[in-house]
Amino acid sequence: MPEVIFNGPAGRIEGRYHISGKPNSPLALVLHPHPQFGGTMNNPVAYSLYQTFVERGFNVLRFNFRGVGRSQGVFDGGIGELSDAATALDWLQAQHAEAPQCWIAGFSFGAWIGMQVLMRRPEIDGFISVAPPANMYDFSFLAPCPSSGLITSGSVDQVAPEADVLRLVERLKTQKGIVIEHQSIAGANHFYDDHMDDMLGVVGGYLDKRLAPAPAAEEEEAS
Repeated sequence: MPEVIFNGPAGRIEGRYHISGKPNSPLALVLHPHPQFGGTMNNPVAYSLYQTFVERGFNVLRFNFRGVGRSQGVFDGGIGELSDAATALDWLQAQHAEAPQCWIAGFSFGAWIGMQVLMRRPEIDGFISVAPPANMYDFSFLAPCPSSGLITSGSVDQVAPEADVLRLVERLKTQKGIVIEHQSIAGANHFYDDHMDDMLGVVGGYLDKRLAPAPAAEEEEAS
């Protein structure tokens, strides 16, 4: 899990980067929660999402937004952080131009930033959005949402209440051509305390399903 430093819009960006070692491996970028409330790339949810992609053979990058850890700059209310994320994705893609798939995952504030990156980058194939704070931030930019993905929420989340997440999910589900899956984690709060394994099981299962060969391909191989 080598440390990496690359240039961002506000100066140096600090990250952790896993190389799968296999050719043509997919990419994943993981975004951490709110910098002003203790969010870093080592947040347990963000780190666990990172490991979930690692276990499935992805080349994975997580990084600190500007002003966090050794990343330079100061918090910019989401505008600069979106630029940080886009730069991080550029850096990751430059290391693996041959990658067949690209995914983005985020937790809380990171989920909001991740969905904005998704709107700007048509090459992103899928997303994982954990506890998106639909009560705090405007998600109306998802019109339409360009990729299928998974949204999770905790049933007792008081930071990003599940009712607000469900309204977001229902709006996205009306769009044609994509499939938005939602999973509620019973008893989970915003940080998935004592329910991390439940959430990661859902995320891992979703990734396994999306990464599985299409039935038609399997039939052709069998014939």
